[in-house]
Amino acid sequence: MPRQFTPSVGAEIYELRPDYCALSLVTGGVRNVASHPAIDEVVASVGARKPLSDWGEAHLDAWRTAYRAFGAKPQRTPSSAEALVRRVQGGAQLPRINAVVDLYNALSVRFAVPIGGENIAAYVGSPILKRATGHEAFDTIKGGSPCSETVPAGEVVWADERGVTCRRWNWRQGLRTRIDTTTTRMWFVLERLEPMPIAALLEAGDLLAATLRKLTPGVVISRTVIDSPRASNSVERVP
Repeated sequence: MPRQFTPSVGAEIYELRPDYCALSLVTGGVRNVASHPAIDEVVASVGARKPLSDWGEAHLDAWRTAYRAFGAKPQRTPSSAEALVRRVQGGAQLPRINAVVDLYNALSVRFAVPIGGENIAAYVGSPILKRATGHEAFDTIKGGSPCSETVPAGEVVWADERGVTCRRWNWRQGLRTRIDTTTTRMWFVLERLEPMPIAALLEAGDLLAATLRKLTPGVVISRTVIDSPRASNSVERVP
């Protein structure tokens, strides 16, 4: 039986942003490919979309404020959602990586929400969103070559027992946990701040799950809302 994989959020994150809420989807048995018609359709619809929803721009601005709160400069290192949205708004196409990555990138633009996709097999333990201690390593690329860098203390990061898997909350994913066409067990995290409606967060997750089922009929998806300890978490099994 696969080991337990339980994403969590440190208390210090809710002190920084009490409005933080994430939707976590853990999947098994996905058959990823280079491209797929159902996902191509979602990607194409993003390129033709109208301006952001009435809360979309404000949601991106909330992420800028969150970044500044832990010392990041969002004009230099924007949230993953803002980077993708600005790319599309500027007339560029989304990067095409593989079917699953293309899907969650497109949904990130459509809903103006940061979405990460990770290879569960590459994890050592479960992920936690926390503030870095100043000793964690992050695998990345500099000058075209793989390297490891130490993350500054206080930065908000996703990490496992081996090191940081995503820097500056959702700015840049590490090399180790990226999804490729050999990945079968995947974790997706959709991250929300005010004023994004919870209903929109759940809608984005529903569309992600529904499209994954078109890619792989019968895929098993476990969905969890990760919220402040003051709120009740909900868990749903998606057939």
